[in-house]
Amino acid sequence: MLNAHPIFIPVLVLVIWSIIQMLWAVSARLPAISAAKLGPMAGQRTSELAELLPKQTQWKFDNYNHLMEQPTIFYATVIVLAITGLDTQFNVYLAWFYTGSRVVHSIVQSTSNPVMVRFVIFAASSIALAVMAVNGIMQML
Repeated sequence: MLNAHPIFIPVLVLVIWSIIQMLWAVSARLPAISAAKLGPMAGQRTSELAELLPKQTQWKFDNYNHLMEQPTIFYATVIVLAITGLDTQFNVYLAWFYTGSRVVHSIVQSTSNPVMVRFVIFAASSIALAVMAVNGIMQML
């Protein structure tokens, strides 16, 4: 068996969640495009398409795009912590908190989308990510 690092489990969970979010977004967008009777050339840019479809449809794609942004820093941080042996239990807890908060953020943004609620969840996940990175640096020094 591989010498697996427990800190990689929340990474894989977030990857799987990102795929689920993508499928959710596509399954919402395709029927909305059909219902709006948009031609094949309509909405060639995402911003144009967002204006042509219900906002609730676009929220899911907005969140999918968000999952392709900051989590990439999370993935890099986890890889550094694992290969340097700094994947402590504390960092594993932070990784799970980050992953959980990103999933909650996705559900909130994709369903009701209250901006201040999203911001609080985003801020909490960002703090967890920052603490992971700072903790890693402090342990390296």
